[in-house]
Amino acid sequence: MAEFYLGIGSNKNRTHNINSCVTYLSASFSTLKCSPVYQSKAYGFEGQDFYNLVVKLQSAFDPWQMKAWLQNLEDLLGRDRSQPRYSDRLIDIDLLLVDDLIIDDGVVQIPRREILKRAYVIKPLSDLAPDLIVPGHKKRLADLWQAFELKQDIQPVTCLHHR
Repeated sequence: MAEFYLGIGSNKNRTHNINSCVTYLSASFSTLKCSPVYQSKAYGFEGQDFYNLVVKLQSAFDPWQMKAWLQNLEDLLGRDRSQPRYSDRLIDIDLLLVDDLIIDDGVVQIPRREILKRAYVIKPLSDLAPDLIVPGHKKRLADLWQAFELKQDIQPVTCLHHR
């Protein structure tokens, strides 16, 4: 069983879409753990703020199978793939980490580059796994978050609670 960390975000009908996504993941993977939910400004375009969280789960899938499964879930939840990369999203699910793998083959990118660049990724990831060391880096996630300079880019969302 591999350990996966997924980034989930939505800026359209956010509460419903985040809850729907977590419900589907919970029904499919018995070991699901969720970070707190955070609100952040849209990145790369003008739009409503996003809700973001990170989930940790275990699966027998390999990274390519998981990516395909997650894209199918996004489609099921109404993701419109014809939209520009930086645009409003009903749901966005990113594969962030898988065990201690490093992959960048044009299909799968692990660890995802945004992990250490975006508060809405590094904070919820460090909430779930403060002692985890991102492959290719030497510091714990908790230490990386502590040194992160753009902490003000996110705010906790108290109306959404997950297990």
